[in-house]
Amino acid sequence: MGRKNNKKEYKRDVPLYKGHFEITRSGMGFVVVSGLEKDIIIRPNDFNRAFHGDHVRVEVTKGDIRAGRLQGKITQVIERKQKQFVGKIEVNRDFAFFIPDTEKPIPDFFIPLQSLNGAKDGEKVIAQIISWEKDDKRPKGEVIEVITREMEGDLAMKEILIQQGFSIMFPENVMEETARIPSAITKDDLAVRRDMRDVLTFTIDPEDAKDFDDAISFSRAEDGMLELGVHIADVSHYIETDSALDEEAFERATSVYLPDRVVPMLPEKISNELCSLRPHEDKLTYSCVFKMTSKGEIKDVWIGRTVIHSNHRFTYEDVQKIIETHTGLYDKEVLLLNELAKGMRKKRMKEGAINFSSQEVRFKLDDMGRPIGIVIKESKESHQLIEEFMLLANRTIAEKVAKVKISNKPLPFPYRIHDQPDEDRLIPFVEFAKKYGYYFLTTTPELIAKSFNEMLTKVKGLPEQRVLEQMGIRTMAKAIYTTKNIGHYGLGFEHYCHFTSPIRRYPDVLVHRVLTDVLNGDPEPDKKMEQRCVHSSARERAAMDAERAANKYKQVEYMRQFIGDEFEAVISGVASFGFWAETIDHKCEGLVSATSLLDYDDFVYHETEYALIGRRSGWAFRIGDPVKIKVISANLTKRQLDYEWMLDIDFKVTSPKKKKK
Repeated sequence: MGRKNNKKEYKRDVPLYKGHFEITRSGMGFVVVSGLEKDIIIRPNDFNRAFHGDHVRVEVTKGDIRAGRLQGKITQVIERKQKQFVGKIEVNRDFAFFIPDTEKPIPDFFIPLQSLNGAKDGEKVIAQIISWEKDDKRPKGEVIEVITREMEGDLAMKEILIQQGFSIMFPENVMEETARIPSAITKDDLAVRRDMRDVLTFTIDPEDAKDFDDAISFSRAEDGMLELGVHIADVSHYIETDSALDEEAFERATSVYLPDRVVPMLPEKISNELCSLRPHEDKLTYSCVFKMTSKGEIKDVWIGRTVIHSNHRFTYEDVQKIIETHTGLYDKEVLLLNELAKGMRKKRMKEGAINFSSQEVRFKLDDMGRPIGIVIKESKESHQLIEEFMLLANRTIAEKVAKVKISNKPLPFPYRIHDQPDEDRLIPFVEFAKKYGYYFLTTTPELIAKSFNEMLTKVKGLPEQRVLEQMGIRTMAKAIYTTKNIGHYGLGFEHYCHFTSPIRRYPDVLVHRVLTDVLNGDPEPDKKMEQRCVHSSARERAAMDAERAANKYKQVEYMRQFIGDEFEAVISGVASFGFWAETIDHKCEGLVSATSLLDYDDFVYHETEYALIGRRSGWAFRIGDPVKIKVISANLTKRQLDYEWMLDIDFKVTSPKKKKK
């Protein structure tokens, strides 16, 4: 597990490095090594069975690190990014070959006839490598699924997952190990846990959720104080460290949420049954129980393993209705929790958290997974209620572990950190926001956060809201997992971790394990913790890339029915070759090519203005401008929408209207 390490090694005085292997369209390879200014060139004869994206060990054969670029050969594939591939099968009398459908050079797989899984000559299939012996020129593989024409959308989703290195099936040994996990809660399990089954407990999740990571409990102590529990599925109870199941969970590191499916980090028996906090069932949990006043002032916190019994499963819509109508099941408890959450949120913003709002685009799908509608959901008080209590639990756990020292050194722990905004990105954004009348104070990180919040409050409901929010988010650093705790700038927390979703995030499992050792009084430093953090961050980015690609595919699939139709849109991006526009009704983004504007003028890209401006007319297309577009093409293969700008009778030269300070 977690064998990533980019440090230089030596073998007989020959420098060895670890890094990620990339192959260009021309067929030349490069190993990207952290800390080296230039990548190491790898010629095709020196790939040594490495594929694009693999984590490899490379031996330098030519060049001097002080003189310029190095050349080398790959000596070992440490970890493959992709184990499953989409392609075509060719069946002969005694054997078959699988030809991968990829731009990158990959050898054909030898497929024994007994491993065809029903595939016939010429069919499109998904295959995986099962072995590659030292003396074999090509890997041995097996077909895991045959793709039919009716499965066009299904295949597209699977290709996206496979390209990002996510397996669409669990290995047999993992499923066998999972099947052997006992479902019953024993007396020994209960003996070491706080029994909270008699305390009012419920879950609040999306309507279509099946894996309920977290639950909230509510009670009053004898002294009249409130006792609020945040209960998290105790996944680490069921997964033995370094087992096949644990290795697979680490490799995936995250569940992936596509428009028509969830690709879970853990098999369904764990994610949807054993560890899902379903109503009217006893469940093993890890809990933070907060003792607080009715105004939300925390007086005490208890952390430990528990057993709970959820009384009810709410959807966000259920809770939102209670909040808005002040009536419904457990309405007094829900309303009090909401007031506490609002107070916690207000306090966070006052202490420096940044209040970026979020819109979630969801697709209505038919029985075949084809999009028939788009729903735009915004974060409401019901979502924020759960968010605040999860943030509180995550912060509380991180603060507890941060105090632990081993030989006067911090205990290695997977913190969730978020750096301050990058100055190179922030300054252009500040100048752009100024054109709309929003002014930033940038002398300290605290003032930057305050300025962001002031802008986000003032821009709400205005045409430029979505663009300024999106551009503001782009100025921010990416949150990552690391043992090097620098705090979480966006949340305004000095200590933060992910504790509340171990069903779908591997770092949360690591947090539970470290916490267990801390509570037992015998924490031992995990020397590989940083490597595990790096891997988890990388898989999180891969999952996000897969989710974006899948959403784009569904947008294109949905908009195919509207070719030739016109829509109101907003310019969401500008480049030298055109501008992107996002439809108001569907949030579907397409490109208006600069060449399609030549009938009107020769438009030049002005980077500082975020605009295309006509040489003769002075017409300008700026980020945030409203436009009317026509859908002219929807390319599913490229996942690309092309729009045409429609000259509106009301169109005029655009320039941001100044607002008063």
